[in-house]
Formats: sequence, C-alpha cells, structure tokens
Amino acid sequence: MSTFPTIDLLARGGSVSLFLLWSWILWRDLRHALAARLAIVLNGTIICYVLSALMWEKAPVTLPSLLVDGASVLAPALFWLFAHVWFSDSKEVGWRRWLVVGLFALLPLVQIASILSTGRFLFPVWVLVRIGMVAFAAAGLWIGWRGREDDLVEPRRKVRSALVWIIGLFVLWVNLIEMLPFRHAWSQPLRSGTEFAILLSTLFVSARLYGFSNPDLFVSEPAKPLDVRPDAAPDPLAARLLAHMEADMPHRDETLTIAGLAAQLGVQEYQLRRLINGTLGHRNFAAFLNGYRLAEVKAALADASQKDVPILTIALDAGFGSLGPFNRAFREAEGMTPREYRAHAG
Repeated sequence: MSTFPTIDLLARGGSVSLFLLWSWILWRDLRHALAARLAIVLNGTIICYVLSALMWEKAPVTLPSLLVDGASVLAPALFWLFAHVWFSDSKEVGWRRWLVVGLFALLPLVQIASILSTGRFLFPVWVLVRIGMVAFAAAGLWIGWRGREDDLVEPRRKVRSALVWIIGLFVLWVNLIEMLPFRHAWSQPLRSGTEFAILLSTLFVSARLYGFSNPDLFVSEPAKPLDVRPDAAPDPLAARLLAHMEADMPHRDETLTIAGLAAQLGVQEYQLRRLINGTLGHRNFAAFLNGYRLAEVKAALADASQKDVPILTIALDAGFGSLGPFNRAFREAEGMTPREYRAHAG
C-alpha cells in the first residue's frame, strides 16, 4: 500500500474513533442539554464526510453512499445551530433557524433523487449547496467571534475562538478544494492532507473539551431568571458592583462592555469576570446586564402612569439596542411578550 492511502486510512480511522468517543461521552453525561445533542449530530455529519470519499471509491452511485455524502454537507448548518445554542446558552433553536436548515437540507435530497431517478447531476443544486455551506460556516464563525468578550465562562472563552476557527476554516477549505478545477490531479494528496488535518484538529478540540467540567461545557439546567440584586453581597467587590448597578445604572448604556464596567469600578477585568460568573452565577455578560434592563422594563410596564409610553421607548431607555434582542430576552425570561405582560400587569 502506498504512502497516501495509508495516511488516509489511518487519519480516517483516528478521526472517526475520536468523534465516536466524544459523542458517546456527550450522550452519557449531557444528553439532556440541547447543545450536547446538537454536537452529537454535528459529529455524525463530520463522520459522514470522513467516510463519504471512501464509499464513493468503492460504490459511487448507491443509495447508502449518496445518503452519507448528502448528510456530510449538513455539517456547516449543524455547526451554525451548535454555535448559536452553545455560545449564547440558549435553551432552544427557534423555528426560523430550523426552517432555514430544513430548506437547505432539501438541496442534497433533490440531488440524490435526480441521480437515482435520471442519472443526472444537477450542477445548479451543487452550486447552491456550496454557497450554503460557506454561508453557514461564516455565520457560525461570526457568532463565536462577536460574543467572545461577553463570555464569562473562562474555559469556554479560551477555547471558543480556536474551536470556531478550526471548524469554520475546515468547512471553507473543503469547499475550496471541491471547487478547484485541478482537484482531481491532486485529489489523493489533498484528501490525505485534509484527513490528517481533521485528525489533528479533533485531537486538539477533544483534549480541550474533555478537560471541561459539565457546568462549564454545557448548560444542562432549565433557564431561571437570576436575581442580580441579592439582599446580602458575599464580598466587598460584589457589594461595590451591585451598589454601582443600582445607583448609576450603567446598564442603560447599550455599548457598555465588561472592560468598560471594570474601568468604572477601578478593578481588573478578570476580577470582574470571575465575580459575575462565579459569585453571581451568570455565564454571559449580556445576560447580567439584561437582568437589570428587564427589571427596569417590567417596572415601567406595570406602572399605570407609563401606560401610554411605547414599549420600544421603554426598552431603548433601559439599554436595549433594538427591539429584536429585547423581545427575545423578554420572552425567554417571562414566557410572554412585553405587550402581554403589560396587559396582565394592568
């Protein structure tokens, strides 16, 4: 056996083994967490990619090989969903995101049906699939990148940039080599190099994630509104923070960052991160601020003297930058819309 096929098989076997091990651990310990279940499905689609080229070499036009290849193109879409749920600590995906992924999943099904029924490969569908894969990968990268500073879970914050870049760049690389006009001449070296890179990346990500404790890795408990203003502050710094939030209302500044709040308190940023996460129990800085913003909004909505003030005005005054994020945060916290809350309170 020549060098390239040997490396290729070893890399495939190693990658599949690691993904299966990781998926089994996630299922055993964290299957009740949505992010963990999405990670398992994501791992499955990546395994399909690892095996698809091998299956096409043995039996290119069979239903199993087509289904495995079709499942592999869903990896970027699952990565997008996983990034949204994990990095935002969300407890649900939302029907709009499921709809987008479902519509995208129709494309490989259309391709499979065309190949099996007529033997025709639909090039426009192939182009749409590649565009969709790149778009989902880019969207997942953006989710991981934009919220990195607000992440208060230290182990996750350290690994999130590496994780999104590894998976995102992997998807972009795979699409690039698939679209290269000369890829067939270099198919063996490119494929073996890609499989070896997947193995190394999987080793890195697995080593980092296996070191997380369960609470650090995924949120497994149902979301409960946290009391951001406890009766007794556990330490002097917490007392200063809570007093500052009450008196000066920095949450009303929609551009406030954790670095900015640390500067207002005259403390190091890492100290504030540990306080808000470890002592007050928040995994995300935006969630900490939104606790104060939502409390202010609810008080205004329940105030009869403000019954004619538009909800948007109340939300903007409380520090929300726009109506969309405000509505999502309110529904997640209260289980109803702001309008319903105002009617109920009145």
